[in-house]
Order: sequence, then C-alpha cells, then structure tokens
Amino acid sequence: MHDDRSLVEARLKRVLEERIRPAVYPESVPLEVAVWHAPDEPVPVAEGLAGTPEPIAVGARWGAPWGTSWFRVTGTVPQEWAGKTVEALLDLGFDENMPGFQCEGLVYRPDGTPVKGLNPRNQWVRIGAPVAGGEEVRLHIEAASNPVILDYHPFLPTQLGDKETAGSEPQYTLTRMDLAVLDENVWNLVLDLEVLGELMAELPVDSARRWDLLRAIEKALDAVDLQDVGGTAERARAQLTAVLASPAGPSAHRISAIGHAHIDSAWLWPLRETVRKVARTTSNMTALLDDEPDFVFAMSQAQQWAWLKEHRPEVWARVKKAVADGRFVPAGGMWVESDTNMPGSEAMARQFVHGKRFFLDEFGIENEEAWLPDTFGFAAGLPQIIKAAGSKWLLTQKISWSQTNKFPHHTFRWEGIDGTRIFTHFPPVDTYNCSMQGREIAHAARNFKDKGVARHSLAPTGWGDGGGGTTREMVAKAARLRDLEGSAAVAWETPKEFFAKAEAEYPEPPVWVGELYLELHRATLTSQAMTKQGNRRSEHLLREAELWAATAAVRAGFPYPYEDLDRIWKTVLLHQFHDILPGSSIAWVHREARRTYERIAAELTTVIDAAQRALAGEGTTPLLFNSAPHSREGVLAGGARTPAVEGETALAPRAGGGHVLDNGILRVEIDARGLVVSAYDIEANRETIAPGRAANLLQLHPDFPNMWDAWDVDEFYRNTVTDVMDAEEVVAEADDSVRIVRSFGTSRVTQVLSLAPGERRLLIETEVDWHETEKFLKLAFPLDVHAERYASETQFGHFHRPTHTNTSWEAAKFEACNHRFVHLEEPGWGVAVVNDSTYGHDVTRTVRGDGDQGTTTTVRVSLLRAPRFPDPETDQGVHRFRHALVPGAGIGDAVREGWRINLPERRVEGAHEVTPLVSVDRDAVVVTAVKLADDGSGDVVVRFHEAHGGRARATLTVGFAFDAVEDVDLLERASADRAAPERDGDRIQLALRPFELRTLRLRRS
Repeated sequence: MHDDRSLVEARLKRVLEERIRPAVYPESVPLEVAVWHAPDEPVPVAEGLAGTPEPIAVGARWGAPWGTSWFRVTGTVPQEWAGKTVEALLDLGFDENMPGFQCEGLVYRPDGTPVKGLNPRNQWVRIGAPVAGGEEVRLHIEAASNPVILDYHPFLPTQLGDKETAGSEPQYTLTRMDLAVLDENVWNLVLDLEVLGELMAELPVDSARRWDLLRAIEKALDAVDLQDVGGTAERARAQLTAVLASPAGPSAHRISAIGHAHIDSAWLWPLRETVRKVARTTSNMTALLDDEPDFVFAMSQAQQWAWLKEHRPEVWARVKKAVADGRFVPAGGMWVESDTNMPGSEAMARQFVHGKRFFLDEFGIENEEAWLPDTFGFAAGLPQIIKAAGSKWLLTQKISWSQTNKFPHHTFRWEGIDGTRIFTHFPPVDTYNCSMQGREIAHAARNFKDKGVARHSLAPTGWGDGGGGTTREMVAKAARLRDLEGSAAVAWETPKEFFAKAEAEYPEPPVWVGELYLELHRATLTSQAMTKQGNRRSEHLLREAELWAATAAVRAGFPYPYEDLDRIWKTVLLHQFHDILPGSSIAWVHREARRTYERIAAELTTVIDAAQRALAGEGTTPLLFNSAPHSREGVLAGGARTPAVEGETALAPRAGGGHVLDNGILRVEIDARGLVVSAYDIEANRETIAPGRAANLLQLHPDFPNMWDAWDVDEFYRNTVTDVMDAEEVVAEADDSVRIVRSFGTSRVTQVLSLAPGERRLLIETEVDWHETEKFLKLAFPLDVHAERYASETQFGHFHRPTHTNTSWEAAKFEACNHRFVHLEEPGWGVAVVNDSTYGHDVTRTVRGDGDQGTTTTVRVSLLRAPRFPDPETDQGVHRFRHALVPGAGIGDAVREGWRINLPERRVEGAHEVTPLVSVDRDAVVVTAVKLADDGSGDVVVRFHEAHGGRARATLTVGFAFDAVEDVDLLERASADRAAPERDGDRIQLALRPFELRTLRLRRS
C-alpha cells in the first residue's frame, strides 16, 4: 500500500480547523452589551450589579490595567431555536494561548448568583438544553482587565506590574458577545478526531494501531459533508466507533487524572486579584462537577479556601457541598504552596499546622499528602516535618525543570536529614497544567522511569493561575482515554486514591537521600532582599512573642493573644508563597509585602514589650531578656536577669595602615582598604584568612541570565567579577568599631566591623544604598580551611554539601540555600559565617601552589541583585545586613551564633529576674518554640530538636506546675507511636536521635 500518511494527517488538520470546529456553533445572534467601569479597586457584587452601565460595541477597547469593568449582556433566544442547546459566547478579548495571564471574568445572574468563570479556553455559558425559544437572557460579567506581564517576548521590563505605574491605557478589545446554538454532535466529533489524531501522532509509524487509526480517520473525513457538517457529524462519528472501542492492553500505563488549577497566591498579579481568581475557578469547577459525574477536582492552599469563605460565601456554599460529596477535594494540608528552602523551622511546621487544621475544622478531612507541584526545590529537613504533621506522601513536578541532570526516579522514598522517609511522586507528564493532549499522555507513559516495577502516575489536569481549571473538553478527552488501545489508561481519582495505589504496587521504591535541589531558579534565594528580611524578622519576632506571652501568661496571668498570633502567623505563612518570598512577583506584591512586614513587626513588638513588662514588674534593675535557645551573657535561654559581661576589646592602629581589634580571643586585622586580612584564633594559634587573601571583600558580577530574570542566575555570571576594594573612609569609631565607606557605580556601602568583649565573632554590619542594574553583589570570605564538605542550616538541623565539583550534580549547586549559618571545618577546628537575613551563598575551593601550600575554601554570601523582570526596580534603595565571621567554631558554635545574630538583645528595667518556663541542659537540644496550646487550654507546648547531628541525652526542666507530659505531633495531638517521656518531678528525660524533632505538651495543674 502506498504511504499516504502525511496526506491524511494534513487533511485532518485543515478540515478540523476550517470546517468542523467552526460548525460547533452553526447559528448565532448578537447580544446587547453595556458596561460600567468601577472607579478604583474591585467593588462588592451588589455594587457592581447596581452600577449604571453605558452601551459598548464589540470591537471597542476596554479595561485600564488592573481595572474592573461590569458588563451587562442581554438578549432573547430566537423562537426558531426551540429544542436546541443554546449557549452565550462571551469573548472579552482573550488570547487562547494565555489562559491565566490576561483578562478574566466571573458571570452572575441578576440576583448575584455566580454562574461560572470566563477564561480564554472557557468562554461559554449554558442558557438551556434544550431551550423553549423566546427566553430572555440577562447576565452580568465582573471582568478584570489584568495586564499581560509575561508576553510573547517574555522578561521585558514593564511598568504594568504595579497599579501605581501602570497607567490607564485600555488593555483589551471586546471580541464576541453572542447567543449561539451548540451542535453537540459536531462538538463530540471534534473530540473524537482530536483524541484519535493526537494518539496517532504519538504511535510508531510501523505500528498497526497507527494505521488502523489513520484509515478510520480517513473514512470519517470522507463521511463529512463540508457544506453540511452538522447533518453528517453523526455519520462521521460512526466510522470511529470501532477504533474508540478497542481496549488498552494489560500492560498500559495507568494515569490518575486529578482536576487541578494551580493558582499562584500572588505572582504576576497582587494578592487581592488571587482572591478573585479563586472565586472564578471554583465557580467553574463546581459547575463542571454538576455536569460530569466522573470528574474529581482537588484544590490546595488552605489560604485560598479561607479567602473563598470570607469573600465569596455564595461560592463557598457550592464548594462545601461538593466537598461533602467527595468530589471537590482539599489537597496538600499546607496554608499555601510555600517555598520550602527559606522558611525557618517553625514556619515550615506551621504551614502544615494551619493548613491541616483548617481542613479538619471546616470539613473533618485530614490530608495525608503534601502537594507542592511548583515549589523551587525542597530542603532536606522537610520529610520529618511532613511526618510530624501526620502526613506521609509528597507530590511535586518542578524538579523536572532542572537544567543539568535528569532526576532518576518518578516514584521513590525521600529521606531527610534525620532518616525520615516520605513516599514521593514526580508526575512524568512533566506539567501541573495537563490538558489531556495526546502528546502529554504519551510523554507520561514513555517518560515514566519506574517501568517494570510500577505503572501508576498522576496528572494534575486543568489550566491554572485563573485560566479556569479543568475544561469540559479535557473531561471528554479523558473519557475517551479511559480504556483506549495504544494509549495510557486515564481515570479521575483523588490524590489519596492515587497514592494508596502507587504505594501498594511499589512498596520498596528506591531511596533519595538529602535535599531535592532544583537546578534552576537559584537567584530566588537573593531577589527582593527586603521581602526576605521581612520574613526572617517576622519569624523571630513570632518566636519571641510566643515565648514571652506564654511565660507571662503562666507567671503573671498575662492574656495570651491567641487570635492575634494566629492571624499574624497566617499572614507570614501567606508571604512564604513560592513567588513572594523567592522575590519573583511583580512590584505591587513586594511593595505591599514591605508594608505588611512593617505592620507585623510593630504589632509583635507591642506584644513582646507588654509581656516582658508584665514579667519584669516595676523597678530599675537592668534585665536582659534572652529569647535565644542558648545562654547569653549569663542569662539562661528563655529567662531574664542582669547580664554578666566579661573582658574588653582593644582597638589599635595597624602597621602599614588600618586597625587591629583584639579581645583576647580573636585578633582581627583590618587593612587600609577596610578588608580583613587576618582573623587570628589566639587560643588555637590558628589563622582564619587564607594567605595573601582578604575577607569582607565585596564582589560585583554582571547578572543577565538567559531567561527568568528574577528567578535565575546562570553559571557564566562568575566569568566576570569586580572586586570592590577602594575605600573612601576606614575610620576607628569611639565604640571600638571600625567604619568603612565605599562607592561603586551609583551605589554606596557603609560597613561597621566590631569585636565584642568575650565573643568569638567578628560582627559585620553592612548598609548598601543600591542603585545598580543587572548586577549581583556578594560578600566573600576566603578561608584557610581544607574541607571536602560544608554544613548549611536547614529546618530542624543542617545539611552537608560538597565543596568540590566531581560530578555534574555537585557542579550544578553553584548557588545554594542556608538559613542562619554555613560552617566548614577540619577535624578539631572550624569556621562559621552567620547572617541575620540572607539565604543565597556559594562555596568554592582552590589549592595554593601545586597543592603543597594548602587549600583556600571561599564562602560568599549573596547580598543583592537587580533584575528588571517582573519588577524593574528590584532591590533599589537602602538595605542593611548583619553577618559575623566566627573563627574556631564547632557546629554547636555555628548553631548558637546563628540564633544570636537573629535575636537582638532586649533590655528592660524591672523588679526581678525571670526564670525560664523550660530549660534544657544540653546545647545540642535546641528549643524552637515555647507557646500555649492552640486549643486555648492553657497547656504549654515545647518544640525542640537535636541540632548538632549526633545523639543527645538531655534533661528538660519545667519551671511551673504540671500534671502530665505528652509527646504530640505538630497539631498538638498525642502521638500514637510514642510512649510518654520519662518524668522525675519537674524534670523530663530526653533521648534524641540526630536531628530528631519532638514536641511535648505539658498539661498544667
């Protein structure tokens, strides 16, 4: 037989596009349209419906950036359409290639009842099926003219990302407002041909099934009268019945489709717009659930559910009913789909506490999965947190974006720093916006790396980010793919159903140990420094507020601010969303975030001050309140007393220029350039700085990645570096510190270096007035240390990374995340670099001479970037950072100094000392939270972990009367798999594994 394959395929493409698809709506009449533009921010539904609209014609421009326009469409169904299916086609000016990234609408009936969302791939509203003819149609559309930020030429700087700079130029052209007849036979023919044509294109050319499909499609096209598509569609479909009925083989890959609409809680739109995106999407999905009995939809992010409950109660009622029916599924058990690299230990725990508790309180549903399809890599401490929250599974997809190395598994057990393992799945479909296209389904089956031992994978299906979620076309395609020869078999299932099946068929999958590092988006560890500082500061202020409010409640009857702390925690958790904390949102988002963090800081400071005053009483005795988990200046952790200060610091001129700081523990030489050329550990008789090198060195790189400006830094940035060495001033100050001033480009840096009495740390306070563009600023510490690996803090512990680049996996980690410290050491002696607000860093090693002169290991902390997309003014302005170099530091010193630099001293005058509510006799056991139980019982909850990476036995001493102690999970529920810890009076004996996380609930008398 002659090979006419290309001829038939080209015929299918043209006939579908030019004849069959246009025949889906064979008859239409225009609707009358009027519009009222809300004057500023979005208005309540009642106000929008009551606005006085003015006529507008199809073809007119509408919609200033970030505006809201209320369209009223009216018309009458023609009598001659009686018995037919009629829909309104409402095109606001959509580009079908941009679902979720442009204008959107929500349709209401005149009484304010929401009908469904309008999106580029979902422009229809059902009027009747069938209609009687003569029906009056009246609909209202709340249309958001969100500007297109990520356009066809992506990453171009734009002022559209903030309402304050976006201007008022109309963004869209009203395109179609019609009533139309829907020919369901033609609609189904389109779906038949799409599914079979897409499947055909994925099958091997020499497979019999491909040719069977080709011949059936050819017969169907022969059966279609192109001048009467509607009249011949049923005849054409009959030619496809047999090939659609041929079942999948027994070894076919199995795909669990889950209705999905990944909605970024903020990104290229502000938080307020996400509230409306959620309402539009959930309106769509509840309507689709009503129409499609097999369909299941899952939505994550408790915050988005809470917005729906607060702002759109009428939609919330429909969602609650669908949840009760088991078909609208709360997923993930987190407050938002947060970044997981940068949130601190307690914040990461509270993501699960607040997320899971919301779903439990509202629906009685406990999530067993963490759902994070789009998060930019996963910290090595996360498995333990997931398990401690009562969950056991993890889903993500983003690791497939890695540029250098292909991850070797799709289903595996992920092992965290403490040994906890979590059953994990990466969907091989490689998208969290699956649309049931044949190429996606075929890719999932081909790409699945666990063939031979497993055959289940998951496909999150639907348009995200306000694109409307799953469409009826996707559901129709899935129905045809349920059991179709040549294709993977598709079935709608909940996340729980998928994970239960996947785990049952693959009980011993491979194990991946350590972080799940994304080889992309590394610059999100640095972009938008003020957002990151606001997060870090808020986390520590919350620790202080809970600690002192709980202490004051137990000791002095202080009213514990349950509701305020709950609200503030949720606000901080929201801002850890994976496009806010990483700095990859528009200017509007980060402008609002800065104001929010300022408000949070003021509110929490008020709580802290009030609690400390209640504890100190009236008096003039100077008291240091120690919020850190280790003793400080003679003050116990969690207590307050008059501090004990020992020693003094000498400041002297340095020969050859500069200054010398000496406190008897360290001797630090700062040369005439303001660079640290020596940091000498007097007791160890050991130099810290590599020979011939200088620390406290600012280095400037060009920073113009190939794409994803705010997200990425590409490795070639290192090819060019400028050392900022010239100083305008290097001045000894009256407080025995050294002040250094430098200028470069259009920016200015002022640093203050100090060495406190009795301390093993050189404190470096840096103020940068930053006005560079597309530059990357780092602070370098070249150290005389030979180390093949280094430690960086992560949640509830630390994680080791190699300093070498033996393999492509190691070379790809050229920018990585730490929390409060990085630490490297030779046996018996080490160095830590600690920070109060930075996350990105890199560590490199070189050998001096031919290797016989030692190794230089350089730690560089990332300070600032200046990308121009999506915020063209990223990081412009004044920034303040605090870092410290800690020579002679063991890992315990790194842990302690990391806490200390993040928790400022608070000094209060009062009448008496404050003893801690709880204290631990081992520095290795770090208390991360002391608080009252969330249920309002007055019980005290204490969370702690082993922080040094070894086993620890310790005694927890309780400083108040209590009846019982329980081991509890993160939600403060008794742990079924743990016995109560051993108690002796007010002492509780602890035995912890390396990095083990524990939470105790002390039931007060």
